[in-house]
Amino acid sequence: MALEVAVKAAVGAPHLLGDCPFSQRVLLTLEEKKIPYNRHLINLSDKPTWFLQVNPGGKVPVVKFDEKWVPDSDVIVEILEEKYPQPSLTTTPPEFTSVGSNIFSAFSTFLKSKDSSDGSEQALLTELKALEEHLKAHGPYVAGEKISAVDLSLAPKLYHLDVALDYFKKWTVPADLTNVLNYKKLLFSRESFEKTKAEKKYIIAGWEPKVNP
Repeated sequence: MALEVAVKAAVGAPHLLGDCPFSQRVLLTLEEKKIPYNRHLINLSDKPTWFLQVNPGGKVPVVKFDEKWVPDSDVIVEILEEKYPQPSLTTTPPEFTSVGSNIFSAFSTFLKSKDSSDGSEQALLTELKALEEHLKAHGPYVAGEKISAVDLSLAPKLYHLDVALDYFKKWTVPADLTNVLNYKKLLFSRESFEKTKAEKKYIIAGWEPKVNP
C-alpha cells in the first residue's frame, strides 16, 4: 500500500515540487527504498484545511504511518528504516552519521552575510574541507561504496548550497576539493535525486526573502 506524504510546494507554483531540503530528504529515502507513495504538494502560504486538521503544526514534511501523520524528517527516516529495512540505509560506522552536519548552517550564515570580513566564508570552507578529508579517506559516499541515510540528508543541502551561492554570491565550491565535487556529482546524478529535486528558480525564490529581507 502506498504511503501518503505531504511536502512543500514551490513558491508561486503550487502544482510543482518546492525547495524544502527536508522534504526532498524524505522523498529521496522513499525513492531509494523503492517504497510506493502518494505525494501531496502543500502550498505553505495557503495550507489546505485537511492538512491543518491532520497536522496542526502545519510543518512539512509529514508522512502517514498507521493512520497517524508524523512530522520531522529525522523521525520519518528512522521509521522508514524500521518498517522497510531493505535496502538498508543505516550508516555504518555510527560515528559517520554526523559527517557534514554543520555544512547547511554554515552555508546559510555565509549566504545571508553582508560583511565579507565576518569569517562566514571561512567557516563554510572549514566544513567543506572536513567533508573533503572524510571522503578522501572513506568515500566515494560518506560510509564508503554504498549510499546511506547521511548522504540522502546531505544531498539536498549541497544542492541548495550550489544553486543559492552561485546565484546570490557568484561563489562555487573550490576546484581543489575534488572529493566533494565528485560526491556532489554522484549524488545529483542519481535517478532518485533527479526525480525529487526542485527547479533551480524555486530554490532561488525560496532563499530570496532571507537573503534580501
